[in-house]
Amino acid sequence: MAIRDLKAQITRLPEQPGVYLYFNDADETLYIGRARALRDRVRSYLSAYGSSPKTDALLKEVTRLEVIVTDSLVEALALENHLIKQRAPRFNILLRDDKNYPYLQLTTAEAFPRVLVARRVARDGNHYAGPFLPATLARKTMSLTHKLFGIRSCNEVITGRRDRACLEYDIKRCVAPCVEEICSQTQYGEAVEHTRMFLEGRNDELIADLKRRMLLASDDLRYEEAAQIRDAIKTVETLRDRQQKMSTVRLGDRDAFGIKTGPAGAVIQVFQMRGGRVIERVELVASASAGNAAGEQETVQAALQQFYEVRTAPPEVHVPVEVEDKESVEGWLSEHAGRKVTLSVPKRGDKRGLLDLATRNAVLGYRSRYSDEGMARGQALEELRQVLGLPAVPRRIECFDISTIQGSETVGSMVVCEDGRLVRKEYRKYRVRGDRWGEERTAAPGARRSRSGRRARKPAGPAARPASSDVGGSSSNGAGGVERLLDDFAAMHEVVGRRCRRLLDNGDPLPDLVVIDGGKGQLSAAYEAFGALGLSNLVAVGLAKKEELVFTRDASDPIILEPTSAALLLLQRIRDEAHRFAVTYHRNARTRRDFRSELDDIPGVGARRRLALLTRFGSVANIRRATREELVPVLGARVADAVIRYFADRPRRRADVP
Repeated sequence: MAIRDLKAQITRLPEQPGVYLYFNDADETLYIGRARALRDRVRSYLSAYGSSPKTDALLKEVTRLEVIVTDSLVEALALENHLIKQRAPRFNILLRDDKNYPYLQLTTAEAFPRVLVARRVARDGNHYAGPFLPATLARKTMSLTHKLFGIRSCNEVITGRRDRACLEYDIKRCVAPCVEEICSQTQYGEAVEHTRMFLEGRNDELIADLKRRMLLASDDLRYEEAAQIRDAIKTVETLRDRQQKMSTVRLGDRDAFGIKTGPAGAVIQVFQMRGGRVIERVELVASASAGNAAGEQETVQAALQQFYEVRTAPPEVHVPVEVEDKESVEGWLSEHAGRKVTLSVPKRGDKRGLLDLATRNAVLGYRSRYSDEGMARGQALEELRQVLGLPAVPRRIECFDISTIQGSETVGSMVVCEDGRLVRKEYRKYRVRGDRWGEERTAAPGARRSRSGRRARKPAGPAARPASSDVGGSSSNGAGGVERLLDDFAAMHEVVGRRCRRLLDNGDPLPDLVVIDGGKGQLSAAYEAFGALGLSNLVAVGLAKKEELVFTRDASDPIILEPTSAALLLLQRIRDEAHRFAVTYHRNARTRRDFRSELDDIPGVGARRRLALLTRFGSVANIRRATREELVPVLGARVADAVIRYFADRPRRRADVP
């Protein structure tokens, strides 16, 4: 039973009221419950198997447990109700929802900014807004920035020298900065500034202007445009309400920062209270150096700056210690919020209770994050960052693999690893379509075709050898080795390109690192796909089999890691999971192909008629040779004619010749 694996964690739970959350191996919230004493209530599940079918099904899926401590059972009840509405766990008889809600990123670090969906906030010079719940509201808002302000959605490098604008300009979803005669960089900057105001929550002014435009369009009988503006007003109003933007001071609106520091680092829990209830809990993590050397005071001050850089502060913010230059920090927060913001260290009453609640949860978060398992994942990611020279820890890693046998039933797989954990719900599988790939299979052994159709040189190095160990997918030895490698390159190009194109089309955030199952050849194919979509800044590595060499684009020689390296073990685990997922899909595809009959393609012949035909004639070859008079008693006149027409249009195979 899966829950028994959590027995050690359950014995360490506090005997306090609170809320407990069960998760499965895909990190989906399965069940949320409340308890007067968390340890006693959760421990009762260890002996609950057999009490009901629902409980049995829950206990079989549980792989992870989280708890949130509260001051009383009444508070636990209120928090439980809010979390159930927010996360919609399956075993609470509600639909599931995403655990992590997205942000919108205005890429102000670019010359011609775009609006993208981001999973997390980063200090990269861009502007962030959110989080958005439900997640669909983020995409609606992103689409609204295109309609209202003409922010571009393409991935082109904008120079202003394009001959003509694209379709997005014609349908009035882009102001066309790619054509300087239509929109200069200064004009586009004004659209970007309007978008920023919109994302910052300055919505009252925007709504008033939209209503004015709607009335003007209606008076001019432009009813379709008026309806679009009406829908835009509804979306803006929904966004304003969901983001909890506040224009008046209310006692029930405040944030509380709880902190726990230790040898491993620091964990800060931010409890956001709106309207007298906690609506969100955000966890911030500091490195060991920042958590120890800097001290609590400086860590809290850094947390305030990072947290409110992309958020609007409420009228009151409670912190556990006094911050240095309190007046300056309050002035900065007030300027960003557009109203007075007060920092305080409460000593008694409800405000102190909320601060203590955040601190207790920070202690629990520290213990959970810096357990042996959590430390190992963090060390592996940090080592991987150092080995590859990445600017930040690769928290999201996507790995691709190709599986085929001599070009038959070629499929691809993509697995996702976040913070060192595999996220099964985000796995994807691909059946290689071969739009470009079919050309490459017929190319000369010494060359392959690029995406543009021109012949390119065969990749040099290990990938050019037919029997090389860096071939991804199921291996195939023999005379077709070079063709097999070319198939791998083209298939990898297609799968990686389709994945990246989908991310761009949906406005989803890109991975921090891409891992390719293969060597230099497969890695080059992936970078070709990146370049075709304008994503050359993505970082990818290839992990070759057997030798376990790590290939990069910028180094001619592979990186050789120690067999016991935490970074190598993490890459191997991700690569092996991608390989398992690809091989499983490939086997299933072959099974479906092997059990498919040619009779399945004949209109009007279903499972029952197919069985009747095979019972009467014994084989497809005999059915092909049968006359109409022989088929009519089995199928009827109409379907018999369809069978005769089907085989008449197809040449007879050698196996069908008597």
